[in-house]
Parts: sequence; structure tokens; C-alpha cells
Amino acid sequence: MNRRGFLAALGLGGTMMLTTTGEARAATHGRSAPDWSALNARLDGRLLLPEDQGYGVARLGYNMLNDGQLPAAVARCTSATDVRSCLDAARGHGVPIAARSGGHSYLGYSVPNGGLVMDLRPMAQVQVQPDGTVRVGAGARLIEVYAALAGAGRLLPAGSCPTVGVSGLTLGGGFGVLTRKYGLTCDRLVSAQVVTADSRLLTASESSEPDLYWALRGGGGGNFGVVTEFTFSTEPAPELTVFSLRFPAGSVPSVAGAWQQWVADAPSELWSNCVVSGAASPTCRVGGCYVGPRSELDPLLDRLVAAAATQPTTRTAQSKNYLDAMKYMAGCANDTIAQCHPVSEGGRLPRESFVATSRILDTALDPDRLTQLMTGHTGVDLLLDSLGGAVSRLAPDATAFPHRSALASAQIYASTTPAGQAAATATVDTIRDGLAALGATGAYVNYIDATLPDWGTAYYGGNLPRLKAVAQCYDPDRVFAFPQSVAYA
Repeated sequence: MNRRGFLAALGLGGTMMLTTTGEARAATHGRSAPDWSALNARLDGRLLLPEDQGYGVARLGYNMLNDGQLPAAVARCTSATDVRSCLDAARGHGVPIAARSGGHSYLGYSVPNGGLVMDLRPMAQVQVQPDGTVRVGAGARLIEVYAALAGAGRLLPAGSCPTVGVSGLTLGGGFGVLTRKYGLTCDRLVSAQVVTADSRLLTASESSEPDLYWALRGGGGGNFGVVTEFTFSTEPAPELTVFSLRFPAGSVPSVAGAWQQWVADAPSELWSNCVVSGAASPTCRVGGCYVGPRSELDPLLDRLVAAAATQPTTRTAQSKNYLDAMKYMAGCANDTIAQCHPVSEGGRLPRESFVATSRILDTALDPDRLTQLMTGHTGVDLLLDSLGGAVSRLAPDATAFPHRSALASAQIYASTTPAGQAAATATVDTIRDGLAALGATGAYVNYIDATLPDWGTAYYGGNLPRLKAVAQCYDPDRVFAFPQSVAYA
């Protein structure tokens, strides 16, 4: 099921250019290529080169628009030692280096053309500890984390897409359906094992490498080192109630206006989103998750409907346990855990082809002007995800994630094909810039955007100078640098 399919289940709703093997392996900026044979001999995992069986699948990221990117090699890393071996082999050769967990980088930064991909998927262990913390390998997907935690009666606030890797989500902040009650995913990070550019293995925590620990909580993936394992604090898993309301055409201004005020005043137990679908007359739907029984949620939904002065065409609310709620929000409510995986791993979830970007709403936006931005743009969704609650209880500089006082995030998302990519990008960028004109100038680094104006400030706000200093300290030679890395902001 693709992203648009996830939204439907919730009731929320570049031309490919293949280069030759020689071209893929020669992108080393005029320097000699790494000794791939020597690296392969050192790895406990497997090194895949363009001529090897399995490379054609292993090289792919999640977004099919990036399929023209051909890494020089993909290393299936099984341990921090394998990561260190990769860095030792590639360092100094001018080869782009990137770690990949779930592969969901919107722009394919985790599969650099001509570069070395350190594929962390084999490092997917999830171990719930007696003290309630959980140790998670950097290659674990969210559905795997949720399943293991549910078995122990625990929860971790994280995202909704089941195939997203825990690494990228955490390092960029980590929005999810339990965010308002339990905070961002990065707020739950107790410690991380990190391989730095010089191949040291460090533990980042409050008491060990505290600047690195600060930066890893919202400073973006790929900027400071390769995290190989996370330790998170968790909470007991309570009863949850998921809900969905669809509203009739023509009601977007009233619903979007009411929704913004509703989530601003809502208890932290309530998380919700409002999805506006572009059309000649845009439509919208509201969905979410409540920490508690339906009997407590129903009066809150009544309040939204009354404020919108519009009756929904459908309204559902269902009580679920933690795992079933996460599967519902993931769009695979009726599937097994194995089926909630990518097709390439034996599941049923395909990759997607899309362009997307984001903005951050510090305050409510004019709903009439918001509706105007989406008018006429069929095939484009604007997803408003509520923040506040536990997110706002930390200061903007307490972690690297700066948007602590924001009302909501906004993602602009358009499914497209390579042939339609340019037109879809132009539309998405127009809506993005229109939101900025309404006052939503921040952005979320996990929805990374190559043409976002002043992206360093948009992603990191006042935390950018400190992040640049941390990157300079731990990667002075810019071994991990990529086009939108902190080093280049």
C-alpha cells in the first residue's frame, strides 16, 4: 500500500537514467577507487557491486524517482565493526558515503550516486529490557519496533509508516500519532552507539559526548556519524482509540479553521491530523488517535463538529490495543507483521513515486487562504499533523529539534511519475511558498527538500550554529557531507 493508500485506510486520506557499471564506480572525484575486494574480505556482511546478483534491488531507496542513482557499492552491515571497516576503506577516496536504514530519504541522499551505501537493515534487533528501556538496532523498521514493544506491553512514540527506519525518524525528530502525549521519538532517546568519521565507536548520552547526544536528537540523519544502536525509554501501553471523520466538499475553510483551534485547545491525549486534498473544490478529512477510551474521545469529536458547523459524511471511532492501533494508522490493519513490510522483504507494501516538502505552522493559518492554495491542484494532499502537548514542554534548544512551540507540521505530498515530476514539483513548491507567505516559514528536516529557501534556518532555527559546531568537531573533513548536510547550511 502506498502513502496515498495509507491515507485512504485512515480515512485521512526525474526521468530514470541508468548509467553503466563503469560510470557508477568511477564517480570518485578524480581519486583512486577504494579497494572493494579488500573491504569485502573484512566484512561480516556482504558487499554488493553493480555486477553482483542482488545489487539491482539492494541499491534502491523508497522513492522511485531516485532510481537513476547508482551507488558504487552497497555494504550489508551486520555490526558497528562492519561500519568502521566501510569508513576505513572509503575515507580519502572522494567517494560519497551514506548510511541507510529504511531508505525513505525523500531525495535519495541515503543512496548516493557513485557512493558507498552502508545498509544497516541487517542490524534490526529489538530488545526490551527489564527496566522498560528498549535497545533497537539502527536497521529496524517501525513495524518491527512496535511488534516487539507490544509483546512486552510497552510503547514508543514514533511514526505511522511501517517501513520507515527508526534511524532517520529519530535523528530528524520523530513525529507520530502519540507525539502530543509522549513527545517526539528523539525525546525518548537515552543513548546511542555512534561510529564517527574517524571510525571511533562512541556512546552518546547525557553524560558521555553530550554535544553529540544533543545533536542526534533532531539534528538530522547523516550529519554527525553513523548510529548503529539506539536505547529508548518507553511507557506502558494503554488503551487507544483511533478515529476518522470525512467532511463534504466545500467545507474545507470551516473544518480547517475549527481543527486548528481544536487541536490547540485539546488535551495532550489527543493527536489528530487534517488532510486537505486539492481539487477544483478541495475536500478534507480528519483522523487521529486518542490515548484513552472512546467514551472520553466522543465529546471531543462533538466539539470539533460543532465548531466546524458541518456534519461529517462519515464518522468512526474504534478502541484498539497498541499494536492494532499502530497497524491501523500504518494502513495495514488486517495484515500480519510480515505483510507490513516492503515487497522486497516478502511483505506487500510497494515503493512509491512522489515529490513532497513541508512547512511548520507556528500559529493557526487563515483557512480561506489555505483553501485557495489547494484549489485546482488535483492529486496533491496537504497533511496537517498536530504538535503541542508534550512536544512544547521542552525549550527550543533543549534538543536540536527547534519547533517546540509549533501548532502543527504541514506536509505537501504529490504522487507522480518521472514524466510528471517537473510539473508536480512546481505545484508542490508553489503551495510550500504560499504557506510561507501565510507565516509558516519553518520546515521539517525529515521531509527534506532540495529547493527549500534558507533551508538551514527553516529546519534548525536558532540551533543551526551549534549544530554546525558539532559537525565540525566530529566530522572536520566532511566525510559524511551531502548537499543539505549541516556542514553546508
